[in-house]
Amino acid sequence: MSGPPGKRCVVIYAAAGRSFQWTLDLPAEASIGDAIAAARHLAPHEDIPWESAPVGIFGELRDRADIPAEADRIELYRALRQDPRAKRRERLKGARRG
Repeated sequence: MSGPPGKRCVVIYAAAGRSFQWTLDLPAEASIGDAIAAARHLAPHEDIPWESAPVGIFGELRDRADIPAEADRIELYRALRQDPRAKRRERLKGARRG
């Protein structure tokens, strides 16, 4: 007799010049927060903003209490140094002057 069905999810974090990925087998009822806690347990010494980083699934912001589905990619987002839209506007402004 087997236990309750679970799910496999991936937690990822991309830092400047380095990325991290942890594949996790989780209980079916595990939340995004549970998955992040499990990943943190696998990499306790890595410099990752486990508690403060915004999180999402496949590029869509989500709450840590949300329940991911089988094969979801849970992403920890890092702060951007500059808004990409502002950076694009600056490039266009410079191109128009030149």
